[in-house]
Amino acid sequence: MRILIAGVGNILRADDAFGVEVARRLEGMELPAGVKVVETGIAGIALLTEIQEGWDALVVVDAVDHQRPHGTVMLIEPEIVDVHELTFAQKGDLLADMHLATPDRVLMLAKALNVLPPEVLMVGCQILDPDAVGEQMTAPVAAAVDVAVAEVLRYVSDLVGPSGPVDVQSA
Repeated sequence: MRILIAGVGNILRADDAFGVEVARRLEGMELPAGVKVVETGIAGIALLTEIQEGWDALVVVDAVDHQRPHGTVMLIEPEIVDVHELTFAQKGDLLADMHLATPDRVLMLAKALNVLPPEVLMVGCQILDPDAVGEQMTAPVAAAVDVAVAEVLRYVSDLVGPSGPVDVQSA
């Protein structure tokens, strides 16, 4: 089983660094063979490039704004838009500027390119202020990093079964 774990976010935007920090923690752990952790920051195209390598499962870790209590970790099965169902104008609005390639757009493009893995999960954390600037995450989001790492490890363990080591103790 080939699993890609991608941490997404901007380390200069406070809580938006959540996905990057989770990826950094996971990079230092012993994971089963076939599991790759990448930190793509805000480079959506880098994430799309990684997805194109062919994976059985994808876990995207990112800060989210779903109007939940600050620091809440959520497991989200993303609804991925089918590009073929969009009007020409909608395609232009969503796809014209690839510098704005958010995880949702990347997943949509991966689906359109037929490279989207069959299993996709987003591990998100509710942030306090999506427009905040700074190099420090708020305390609830920083504490949620450990929760998210544990959730990612649990999901990977469920996917690979007893065949590979997952260092849950380090979480």
